[in-house]
Amino acid sequence: MTLRLDHIQIRDPYVLTRPSSGDYLLFGSTDKNIWSGQATGFDCYRSSDLLAWEGPLEAFRPPRGFWSQEQYWAPEVHEYQGRFYMFATFIAPGRLRGTQVLAADKPEGPYEPWSDGPVTPVNWQCLDGTLHVDGEGVPWIVFCHEWKQVHDGAMMAQRLSPDLSSAVGVPAFLFSASEAPWSRAPGCTLSPGPGVSRLRH
Repeated sequence: MTLRLDHIQIRDPYVLTRPSSGDYLLFGSTDKNIWSGQATGFDCYRSSDLLAWEGPLEAFRPPRGFWSQEQYWAPEVHEYQGRFYMFATFIAPGRLRGTQVLAADKPEGPYEPWSDGPVTPVNWQCLDGTLHVDGEGVPWIVFCHEWKQVHDGAMMAQRLSPDLSSAVGVPAFLFSASEAPWSRAPGCTLSPGPGVSRLRH
């Protein structure tokens, strides 16, 4: 089915550009109700001109026994070492929100769990993780430590294992929301707590 953008229900849009094939893949939070109820998964859409989109294509459906059943948010897809990895945010009763890594052989999926649960700290409310590979080829997840827990939301960086399946070391503090030059609302300044390092240039 071909759709225009105004016919696609989506939040947290993320576009993967594919120069080799000349097309684009659009991912996002695509459940009918992303706030409550049973989650379906993530869909994606394909386009050659960013105007007409083919889809929806099933990018991720939770396997039986998957730990999260609701609020599937903000998927991003990155090519890394010949495979494709989706960083997506999940939550479950009794567990805090976090970003887990999923993997697939094709950019459109289907994606399957890769990390054993979230790679963000299990005792933190976290969301919106993205992949960053530094100048030495080391992979990191950059994510938000949510304002609901720390009041002045903080951007953090966590080193990942070379295969992206687990976290390495302790999170590094980048900046708090009130410190960002584009932030207008006044707020407190978050100081790194125990077990947190401050990343310096």
